Amino acid sequence: MTKTRPHRRLAITLGLSAAALLSVPQAWAQAYPSKSITIVVPFGAGSGTDQSARIYGQAIAEHLKVPVVVDNKGGASGFIAAQQVAKAAPDGYTLFMTTNTTQVANPHLFKKLPYDPVKDFTPIALLAKGQMLLLVQPNAPYQSLADLLAAARKTPGKLNFGSGSSSSQVAGELLKQMAGVNVTNVPYKSNPQAITDLIGGQIDFMFADAPTAVPQVQGGKLRALAASGATRLGAAPDVPTVAEAGVKGYDMTFWFAIYGPAGLPPAIVQRLNEAFAKASEAPEVKGFQAKTSGEVTFSSPEALAQFQTAESKKWGEVIRAAGIQPE
Repeated sequence: MTKTRPHRRLAITLGLSAAALLSVPQAWAQAYPSKSITIVVPFGAGSGTDQSARIYGQAIAEHLKVPVVVDNKGGASGFIAAQQVAKAAPDGYTLFMTTNTTQVANPHLFKKLPYDPVKDFTPIALLAKGQMLLLVQPNAPYQSLADLLAAARKTPGKLNFGSGSSSSQVAGELLKQMAGVNVTNVPYKSNPQAITDLIGGQIDFMFADAPTAVPQVQGGKLRALAASGATRLGAAPDVPTVAEAGVKGYDMTFWFAIYGPAGLPPAIVQRLNEAFAKASEAPEVKGFQAKTSGEVTFSSPEALAQFQTAESKKWGEVIRAAGIQPE
């Protein structure tokens, strides 16, 4: 009978242990998901991000065969939601459907953040890009953007605009800077709340993301004076861009993406990226993007990380150009 030397037995044992440890993430990924997934959203119900999360959530639930719950944590410029996800276990069951607000704008709008937009998250996929509409009441005396700017110049400091996200805030501040007008920002926890006050006449105008704005315009509750991007919205083809309406060079868009907490295993990241890729092709997702003139822009996790870096630089330049000082 051949005896195994002690050091030989130790080497075999260590080798088997290492192999077992290496197989854990793969086995984990194969078993994933085995329970419901929560998508945390940094804005309130009815916001564009919330609508996207619910539509994508339904699509990935069908693909992954588990329930998907949307958890709205609006307020504090997305701090609350970002912190919740940053502190969550990196197991794939807590995800973050967010925008440029938390990931690229906030670092330039605030002197100190309670989270790190790069180190605290694992990129999964860029999902879509979009733009905003400049909204006023249907009975407002402004028939065009030129009328609104003329009124602002006639009574400096009197008009105000609501903002429920950094995109809507920076869009208004950039218009203020580029058009040379003095108007006041009124911040809200999310755009739907600002929309409610705009309809009620508590504020004069606002920029709102297309998913939130288009139904209000089509329903006759609000009127759109301009679109924020470089091209007109397909959902509102008669509405000129801000640049077409007289503020040359104006261009402001936003984007949606999905993240997990830092340390999410690569196998889980790949599984989720594949699930969201399938969701992006779902008829209801395509229909939602078409209805709101959103642009599906799906990416790999690596491409999202690179995109976020480039966007942070771009938004920093826009915010500085708008004259916004970090709080």
